[in-house]
Amino acid sequence: MKILSIQSAVAHGHVGNSAAVFPLQRIGVEVLPVYTVTFSNHTGYGSWRGPLIAPSDVHEVILGIEERGVFPEIDVVLSGYQGSEGIADVILDAVARVKAANPDAIYACDPVMGNAVSGCFVAPAIPDLLRDRVVPAADLVTPNQFELGFLTGTSPDTIASTLEAADLVRASGPETVLVTSVARPDRPEGTIEMLVVNGDGAWLVQTPMIGMKANGSGDVTAALFTAHYRATGDAQAALARTTSSVFDLLQRTHDAGSRELLLVESQEAYAHPRLQFDVARVR
Repeated sequence: MKILSIQSAVAHGHVGNSAAVFPLQRIGVEVLPVYTVTFSNHTGYGSWRGPLIAPSDVHEVILGIEERGVFPEIDVVLSGYQGSEGIADVILDAVARVKAANPDAIYACDPVMGNAVSGCFVAPAIPDLLRDRVVPAADLVTPNQFELGFLTGTSPDTIASTLEAADLVRASGPETVLVTSVARPDRPEGTIEMLVVNGDGAWLVQTPMIGMKANGSGDVTAALFTAHYRATGDAQAALARTTSSVFDLLQRTHDAGSRELLLVESQEAYAHPRLQFDVARVR
């Protein structure tokens, strides 16, 4: 499998491509990373150094890959945090070019906007752009529950309302929706859930909630789920493997008291997930 991953990069820590690439490589995926920024560290520190890469330069890198004749071999275009409005056009153009070369390729979009704790942390124009243009072009989207609410203009907080919101997203274009950080009021205390919905049904997995802020964990989740789902076509199995891997990554990071994900140290969790959590069909 080959994935063209268009995301940010940092030198210190693990977010964007700096979070997604290694886990994908560890499970045997060939990744073509294209960077939208090259920062010293993620912005959660409050200060950082390094450039935003101009959309025209990102486009040039992608054209160079196309000129090497690689597009027919690409199975997935993956995108995450979009730092500027112009990147969306570059990504959508890349998706169209890849799909023209390989009609079986899919576009997986992590529509990063914010979360329930921090609120929206992207440029003001980005959420509307994602909702109106980018998400409808995707085959797979991986919003958290907060982002799902914005995409649909709803307030999903129960399994039923989250399923309804996921169906609204699916009606706009994507075949499959993975909802992360599902926090329904009636869930057991100290737990968190993920839900995946596609044309075949819906599946829910519940894990203990690990009390830490984990920048980059969503990028790892989107990457691993995308790869497992593309490889197998089995949403339930992809959810089980991804959940196991990400939970063990977060647990190791939390136990070590690390500010950054222990991405390399946790590599066996990607290659050989323990599958310690049951995935229940909910529709």
